[in-house]
Amino acid sequence: MAGKNLNGQGSVYQRKQDGMWIGAAYVLTTTGHRKRITVSNRDPDEVRKALTRKIADSDAGIPVAAQTWTVAQYLAYWLEHIVKPRRPKTYQGYEGVVRRYLTPILGRKKLHRLTAPDVKMMMTRLRTECRCCADGIDAAREEKARKCCAKGECCHQVLSVRTVQFVHAVLRNALQNAVREEMIPRNVAKLVQVETPRYRINRGLSLEQAKHLLTAAKGDRLHALYVLALYLGMRRAELLGLRWVDVDLEAGTLEIVQTLQRVEGRLQFLPPKTDSSARTVPLIAAAAKALKDHRIAQHKERLEAGFGWTDTGLVFTSRVGTPLEPDNLRRSWYPLRKKIDAEGTRFHDLRHSCVTLLLGLGVPPHVVQEIVGHADMSVTLGIYAHVSLKDKREALALLQERIG
Repeated sequence: MAGKNLNGQGSVYQRKQDGMWIGAAYVLTTTGHRKRITVSNRDPDEVRKALTRKIADSDAGIPVAAQTWTVAQYLAYWLEHIVKPRRPKTYQGYEGVVRRYLTPILGRKKLHRLTAPDVKMMMTRLRTECRCCADGIDAAREEKARKCCAKGECCHQVLSVRTVQFVHAVLRNALQNAVREEMIPRNVAKLVQVETPRYRINRGLSLEQAKHLLTAAKGDRLHALYVLALYLGMRRAELLGLRWVDVDLEAGTLEIVQTLQRVEGRLQFLPPKTDSSARTVPLIAAAAKALKDHRIAQHKERLEAGFGWTDTGLVFTSRVGTPLEPDNLRRSWYPLRKKIDAEGTRFHDLRHSCVTLLLGLGVPPHVVQEIVGHADMSVTLGIYAHVSLKDKREALALLQERIG
């Protein structure tokens, strides 16, 4: 019962060897060209319906994928050729997510056939499935040391909300690149909502602790680093990658054009985290003075080191001019945070402190965003700008006063 259709409607025919009904038509692809696609079913009416939908999508300008990659093949391409060259540090985290979660669950599916229900199913599994069971963690232990899943006593070690959200974010970013490269027509991961983790509120230093820190750090050779971290909200990698050529003390400006990070076992100078992270910020008097004092102190260290000095041009270095190891910054930070009664506070929380204190002073969020280099205003407001109990009390007291 093979039917001959008009041009543009495709054709439907029955395959002799197995009796399957096949529909074929030329449709628009993501490269702008047309290619022949087929659909199959044992019911000829279902074939006609499916073929009609494909042709209707093509006529409406909705293309089909030009390549028939699996999700695993595409993710491997995306990691190696898109993420790794641009953001090596990010690559390390993304690669682990792809290897542990995305490829095992979605890897065999065709990229162009991936649907929102597929993504939702994966997110549900990650949220509810015991990772000890799934990854064979307990089974990998010596038989005597096994204590839960391998003995039939599931320990229910599920992923945290933050990890599940991160997995979704990696997939969403990967598929968005596929949309940009016109491999798929839309990003189905964007159609799936995920639970947002609840961040610990009031992170960072209080105003009194911030004042105490600047006083306590005066005797530290990295005093200027803490001044910039607290006043300008600079990231650790931005501070350690800062060069003297990026600082203009006369004009009172500082440019952030590179970062210093340990990637694949070695220190590397890399571009800023995002386009918004590459920025120019003004140097207030306190920051300018701290940098001038630091330059004098560094010159003395250069003279003391003599021929042992390595000229890197960096603002913050070791005592012989070499780049500072990012993780070694804790040798300076840990004693300082103990002095100001802020044990448990991370160095990165100084950045949080800058944002929270600026917003608390009534600085417009878009100005704060520009100072610290957030890519999105929602980051500035959603993660860091938590209103304190004191602020809430004062606001309600003001309302009470107005109402009378």
